[in-house]
Amino acid sequence: MGSKPLGDKPLGSKQQRRRVFLTGASGNWGRSVLTEFAERAGRFDVVALVLPTAHDREAIRAFQGMDNLTVVHGDLTDYAVVENCVRDADFVLHVGAVVSPYADDHPELTHRVNVGSARNIIRAVAAQPDPASIGVVMVGSVAQTGDRNPPHHWGRIGDPLRVARFDEYGQSKIVAERALVDSGLPKWAWLRQTGIFHPGLLGVRDPIMTHCPFEGTMEWVSVEDSARLLANLCEPEVPPEFWCGVYNIGGGEDWRLTNWELQTRLAAALGVTDIRRWHERDWFATRNFHGQWYTDSDRLAELVPFRRDTFDAALNRAVAAAPATVRLAGKVPAWIVKNLVMKPLTRRPRGTLRFLADDDTDRIDAYFGSRAEWASIGDWTTFVPPSPDRNPRYLDHGYDEPAAWSRADYLQAARFRGGELLSDNPEPGDITTPLHWRCAFGHTFLGSPRLVLTAGHWCPDCVRDPAGYRAQAERNPFLAQLEDR
Repeated sequence: MGSKPLGDKPLGSKQQRRRVFLTGASGNWGRSVLTEFAERAGRFDVVALVLPTAHDREAIRAFQGMDNLTVVHGDLTDYAVVENCVRDADFVLHVGAVVSPYADDHPELTHRVNVGSARNIIRAVAAQPDPASIGVVMVGSVAQTGDRNPPHHWGRIGDPLRVARFDEYGQSKIVAERALVDSGLPKWAWLRQTGIFHPGLLGVRDPIMTHCPFEGTMEWVSVEDSARLLANLCEPEVPPEFWCGVYNIGGGEDWRLTNWELQTRLAAALGVTDIRRWHERDWFATRNFHGQWYTDSDRLAELVPFRRDTFDAALNRAVAAAPATVRLAGKVPAWIVKNLVMKPLTRRPRGTLRFLADDDTDRIDAYFGSRAEWASIGDWTTFVPPSPDRNPRYLDHGYDEPAAWSRADYLQAARFRGGELLSDNPEPGDITTPLHWRCAFGHTFLGSPRLVLTAGHWCPDCVRDPAGYRAQAERNPFLAQLEDR
């Protein structure tokens, strides 16, 4: 029958196959996840919550022949709909979200959906007769750790959360992560997704492209590997130690690229021999994006093997799937692409030249440091392709990792963050109970040792002020490790 309305397949009865509740099924990653589960029809039934819009209905129509799929049309912010989908689920894979760049232009909607949906799922799972029987997997982002340009381009879970300015998507994911980690649910995982390489990436033409510093880094992953990861998480081979952890998703060594290398390799695959002929050097920001190479992404692949792809293989698939207008880019005279496609892009809202034309001081300072620093960038004659250190480096997290943490460890960690622990008698070894803390600016907040020490969270008020990170770093040695400008 293929995808069908909720009424055709009641959700109130358990079946022998495992049941997966999937959100975000109409997106690039979600559709790849459905393809994975279509190939595992003998072991899984999937309930996909899809918005009732024309776009989403069309996107999901490709799966109308998938017999183990039930499509529910509804909204993640509607608790009754979410609870109905959670009921009798063995796993919840929460991929759905409002993402950048749309997210950054609609902050209220972004927080309502990205935070509200996470809270609805947590509430719905907690309301079930046996919450421990439901594995809840939610997705965060590399955007949570913000600008990690060299020499700070190596990172791991537990590093400071430090979102780029104007990035509401990253901010919403920090709040949602905090909600899940300290939710009290017995079986959960939070996955910070890196840049996903999917076939549509070659055709992206949005001013956000100009926000990517050439020297910046990203450890990419293919959409197929990411989909395989989520499907594999629902298999019985997943070790118990995977659950109740926060992880970075990354493709590994082969996928660790600079932004300059990504641009040149994409262009070369389309027959463009010199990408510099398409752009001016000073069109691109020098900071305030996100991306890093991971020292710990292999850990996730060890627990739940999912990596099969290489960058070249994924790039070849993307080129093969691209429309002719993209595949023939190298045949178009460079001056046409530069002046009729790329330059107008920089002048649209969110484009870097638009910031300069509007004298938008806040954004000029965020993306370039200052107008004077932008003016000093220079042209291509002085450009040197970036070659960041490929030897991993680690930030200090401000604590040791004994078998069982004690109050002394928490006091040490709080001091390293410029604050203090207010709770008097935390139970030694208990990393799940929220404690009271105070930051250097007097804000008090709750957070478990697992949230603060292992996941890198600190003051929820301070993290909302990216423009103030430098001032915060003057009182916060943990954060100061990333302030070199």
